[in-house]
Amino acid sequence: MRIPESELIINDDGSAFHIHLKPEELADLVILVGDPGRVDMVAEFLSDKEFRHASREFVSTTGKFNGKRLTVLSTGIGTDNCDIVMTELDALANVSFKTREAKKKHRALTILRIGTTGAVQPDIPLGSPIFSHYSVGCDGLLNWYADRDSISNLDMENAFKEHVRWDKNLPSPYFVKASDKLIERFEDCTIKGVTISAPGFYGPQGRVVRLGLAMPDMLEKFESFRFQDYRITNFEMESSAVAGLAKHLGHDAGTVCCAIANRYLKSSNPDYKPMVRSLVELALDRLTR
Repeated sequence: MRIPESELIINDDGSAFHIHLKPEELADLVILVGDPGRVDMVAEFLSDKEFRHASREFVSTTGKFNGKRLTVLSTGIGTDNCDIVMTELDALANVSFKTREAKKKHRALTILRIGTTGAVQPDIPLGSPIFSHYSVGCDGLLNWYADRDSISNLDMENAFKEHVRWDKNLPSPYFVKASDKLIERFEDCTIKGVTISAPGFYGPQGRVVRLGLAMPDMLEKFESFRFQDYRITNFEMESSAVAGLAKHLGHDAGTVCCAIANRYLKSSNPDYKPMVRSLVELALDRLTR
């Protein structure tokens, strides 16, 4: 079936509409970062760099690390941007941009988001790398797609909603597990995470400036939630869309973040860039070994 031009927009140069990558420029290994400036930092580790594209918050390059080709792409902030990025990455891999038809042979990408995060448990030190074994989508994005329940751990989801007394006016959260392949690569060097992927930085993460919260005891309830051997470990704003859309589309994906704040202890480290750089180096090694 041909995908209409209105559904998948292709630029005149043959690149995906928002991220401006062409099919031949996309590697099988993809690193996603939020900050466009972080693409150049990751690129410092790469050899044989092929290009640098920049459009709005979407900056990209492809090069090699340990002899393996990989693409680095920034998403900007939020799951709405990740909806764009993940959909266009999949289209580059699995849709012919010439015929606008899905390819017969599926191409699976390995996608790792590297970011920063705020921990919510008192025993997680600043600088700790947290790998999101589960991402909790409080954004509602996956609820817009068919078969949403098939990618969520419904038992964990229901236990969470009951424990925190989830407000009926909020989107139902979904619990998506990361790729087992990526979990295995990072499990001996990171903290086992269950990550709240929030649709905002202030109220959705329990911050109060001038407006009150729908769930005033949200942080305490998140911190005390337990399901089997899992607990909520941190907040960020993109991992649920990356994990959820990847699972729907048949890709391996996960998120690893450096804890630059601890919400429980009310502490933070503004000089976090060296820690992120170390995490990038670790992630590149684990992806390409």
